[in-house]
Amino acid sequence: MTTVATRGPRAVAIVIYSMYGHVAKLAEAEKAGIEKAGGKAVIYQVPETLPEEILQKMHAPPKPDYPVIQPTDLLQYDGILVGLATRYGGFPAQMKAFWDATGQLWATKKLPGKFAGAFVSTGGPGGGQESTYYSILSTFVHHGLIFVPLGYKDTQAQIGNIDEVHGSGGSPWGAGTFSAQNRCQPNELELELATTQGRLFWEYLARTQFPVEPETAASASN
Repeated sequence: MTTVATRGPRAVAIVIYSMYGHVAKLAEAEKAGIEKAGGKAVIYQVPETLPEEILQKMHAPPKPDYPVIQPTDLLQYDGILVGLATRYGGFPAQMKAFWDATGQLWATKKLPGKFAGAFVSTGGPGGGQESTYYSILSTFVHHGLIFVPLGYKDTQAQIGNIDEVHGSGGSPWGAGTFSAQNRCQPNELELELATTQGRLFWEYLARTQFPVEPETAASASN
């Protein structure tokens, strides 16, 4: 009987596209939740595809100081949390361009078995939060990623809260925020939900033993 060497989770890659800072703020809260649970996380941003002159016309602020991710960076992580600014109810072209560049990882089956989740930013309650999750879920499925929803386990009060002036973003799918066409930044409830998602995501990873990669196992036996 062959024994497969296993190990605990290494870290989480938080991969975002944030034009006006809403998703970046949620990402920081997600990272804080992961670290609170004893895990490690690194925030990355996907490459921008719009020219600078267009970004200026859109009054987009400078990009946050996160490293720009390359597809092979995903290999060193056991969990991937994707932060999405919605575009017409789906995920943005910048994020799609990044995932379209992961074809070699798909062809060599490098991502199956890793855990994945998502969090989103929309203009308001009708802006497509749930449909944005649907749009990224197909990508997760084709890569064999294991989707981890937020659920209601520790979030019933936050998801159901309607006391905030513009409501509270987020759903059982994952954390979220309403930007109100950039008039609002994530409120405390939305940030709390994102922190909880990060914590729960790591707790699920921490229960899992991952196979040791063949090259790692070989070097350890020498």
